[in-house]
Amino acid sequence: MSAQIPPRPSLPTIPSARLAIPCSVSLPSLRPKFMTTSSPLASGARGSTPADLQSHLYTSFLQRKTADVALRIRGSWNAVYKLHRVILIQAGFFQSLFTSGFIESNAKLSSHHRGPDVIDIVFDDPNITRAAFEVCIARLYGGGPPLHISPALVPTPSQPLTPACSFTQTVPASALPDGHHPASPRFLLSLLATAVFLSMPSVATHALTAVLRTVGPHTAVRYLGFATGRGIGEPDADEPEAAVGLEGVAELELEMAAEDNDGQGTVRERRRDTAAGGDAEVKKEDPAEWESEWESGSDEPHGAGVGARGAPGCFYGAVSDKVGEAAACWLSRWGADILQWEEQMTGRMGTQEGALWSPTSIGRSRAGTVPSRFTDESFLVVGSMRIYEQKRGPPMVWRRGGLSARWVRGLLSSDSLFVRGEKERYDMAKTVVEMRRRAAKDAGLERDDEEEREWTELFSTGIYYANMAMDDLIVISQETSQVAGQPYVPIAVLQSAHWNQAVLRHHITARPTSGSSSPSTSPSVRDKELGIMTATADLSPSPDADTPYYPVPADASMRIGDSTGIDGASMDQLFDPASSDASAGKKSAPSSEANFFGLQQQRFPASACANAGIAKWTACPPFRFAVEFWDVDALKEKSRLHSHTVWYAGSLYNVYVQVVRKKGVQLGVYLHRQSSVDPIPPSSAPSLLVSGVHSPSTPAHGERPGHRSAASVSSPHTAPSYAAHSHNNSRSTTPVSAPNTPVLSSSLPTGLAHISTANVSTTGSLASTAVSHTLPATAPPVMPQQPYRDPRPAVSAYFAIACASATGASITRFTSAPDVFSVSQSWGWKSSSLRTEEYLEVGPNGQPVGGETGVLPGRREVSLRATVVLGVV
Repeated sequence: MSAQIPPRPSLPTIPSARLAIPCSVSLPSLRPKFMTTSSPLASGARGSTPADLQSHLYTSFLQRKTADVALRIRGSWNAVYKLHRVILIQAGFFQSLFTSGFIESNAKLSSHHRGPDVIDIVFDDPNITRAAFEVCIARLYGGGPPLHISPALVPTPSQPLTPACSFTQTVPASALPDGHHPASPRFLLSLLATAVFLSMPSVATHALTAVLRTVGPHTAVRYLGFATGRGIGEPDADEPEAAVGLEGVAELELEMAAEDNDGQGTVRERRRDTAAGGDAEVKKEDPAEWESEWESGSDEPHGAGVGARGAPGCFYGAVSDKVGEAAACWLSRWGADILQWEEQMTGRMGTQEGALWSPTSIGRSRAGTVPSRFTDESFLVVGSMRIYEQKRGPPMVWRRGGLSARWVRGLLSSDSLFVRGEKERYDMAKTVVEMRRRAAKDAGLERDDEEEREWTELFSTGIYYANMAMDDLIVISQETSQVAGQPYVPIAVLQSAHWNQAVLRHHITARPTSGSSSPSTSPSVRDKELGIMTATADLSPSPDADTPYYPVPADASMRIGDSTGIDGASMDQLFDPASSDASAGKKSAPSSEANFFGLQQQRFPASACANAGIAKWTACPPFRFAVEFWDVDALKEKSRLHSHTVWYAGSLYNVYVQVVRKKGVQLGVYLHRQSSVDPIPPSSAPSLLVSGVHSPSTPAHGERPGHRSAASVSSPHTAPSYAAHSHNNSRSTTPVSAPNTPVLSSSLPTGLAHISTANVSTTGSLASTAVSHTLPATAPPVMPQQPYRDPRPAVSAYFAIACASATGASITRFTSAPDVFSVSQSWGWKSSSLRTEEYLEVGPNGQPVGGETGVLPGRREVSLRATVVLGVV
């Protein structure tokens, strides 16, 4: 009597839950221990179902029985797999191999008594591994082990930098369920590469989705390396060679293969295991040249680092670009936080302590964002489960062995880098360069001329010194590298910046007006514009081809790292996302490794302007700054939550957000020209810090003298939804505000500019103020210094606002052509693409939860980070 086998899904079905995050869906009916040598079909049982047929085929796969083809694999492993053509042709690769007229299309029926046809397949792609290949083949049979992604790799609302970067002293262990295959970042990349090679879109989309959902401190650099052709990296500790539960499907071959590697013979040793259920063990030596040493976890400054040009490896077109976009966006959002963490780990904090690169005037401790102790990950065996014990070391991002010098320059120069301003950008660049120079010196390495050329370009072109105060320029001119013994910035660069400052000020303050002694309600175009825009055609005869120009954008909105539409995509859609985006009415930024996946600094030499596809340019560098908004969940409709206020080109500006309930719930983000006579609005701040209540995970912050602190951890994250967003972006302007326009404010004393004992005197204790504290919380306003004022009632300015997703894996960028900004006027956008569960928790009625009461539904450190580029013309 045959064993009864539970029903199974139909043959072509590959359950989408297999790669859920964390994926712990079991398929007990497909595990080897439930399989027997007989089946309902073999016993002649009547009424066999499709599930019985699938079970029969999967049993034949596991036992290598009744196969009509044997695939002899040559690649990173050597083995023979006895399979069935009718199953394999579900994959595009085998469909072409067996049905397109190749020699493999003709089965040798006369030789079946000697065994199945043997077909040699050589995988030149080193990213294709045994485990990934076996999972892909098993999926064709409708089975295979479920995949388990460690929760420590997945961002959560309370731990936006993933639980691996825990705010507490201990990290919860993660159980690996029995029969599940550990889906490490390396395995996910290998599964993606294998599925693309075999043309299996369902597996490829699930793997890509899992990769995009696990971008974090310990994966971003690895994923970026994969996207730039550096491979999947070295195997993790205890990573299984074969897929769990499929150890017996391969017949491993014993061979001694001598290969020439720089004139030295190398040997790969294989062992043949003919036992049907044997647990094959493979020893592999001779690491290939494509393997980079960035994954070794060592500070040893070998190799060019991740993202170096000319790195050997495999590229997967738009699929690689999608992974690269997510990694680059994440690094631009969290790069400053990770840098301070790396500084702490290397013990070289120096004298610049505190949140140097945070954008807001007040915030929580970076220690709450970037923990100070990490170790490696290992496995503990407990009963039938393996437990991940979190022993993870600090991520290697900015240090040597992490990003390449080219990528360091590209990120630090990017307009999307989340950093308060240009002075903080300079401080961050100086810290990174000095850290890498010191590491090379400590290792006894000679000067790296290629790196030094990148640093020279970074300090010469990547930072807009024209937007710094004169005091800062004087200090920078006197600073020299302690390691290299040379100035960071050439004096000619600072002199040029000072000249640009003076020219812009002259254009603003010394220009004749329309002749009226009183301000006009409708200023002429001549009064609004400075006349500093230049058409592309006028740049052609420029005598200096290296003169920098900055593009004046047009009205547009785009998404970098957009992951919508991946589920269910075909291979053609994966490799040509532009066509699917166009059909869905979306616009994606053209990205590749050459332009840092869409994050390239918008600065061009005159010689390159003609081919940039941009109509207007300006010689004045724009003003770049960053803003952050907390607890957007609690924002009431028509209420404004402001950022800190900045000064640029004689005017005051800030950014604010609003919740709009037209056409569903949308989040609006607006740039506002602030009146210099009206009160400065309070700026958004973390609720725990403003209320004075510091949890163990958010200790009090000690500021560096002369710099206001800022919060660093802002954004928790629920796993992003991959349902298509309706990018219903609408451009809007707000009317000129009356001086008494209400804004959100806190019930805290107005003198609470910093958390100190002086603020407790009137209330008794900071904890007592938390009772009456409402959300969103705000900090008292701070008036920036104003070297001069623009006397014009209306100015013409272009701007761009790039809003990062909560975990940073994508960026929504809005750009605006020059618009007229009257005093107290705003321009911006409202978009459903910004109204996600990352920022607004929407209830069953379609409205934000807690928006009316100001009480958040759970522990969510919600924040919205954005970078702003602003230029007057």
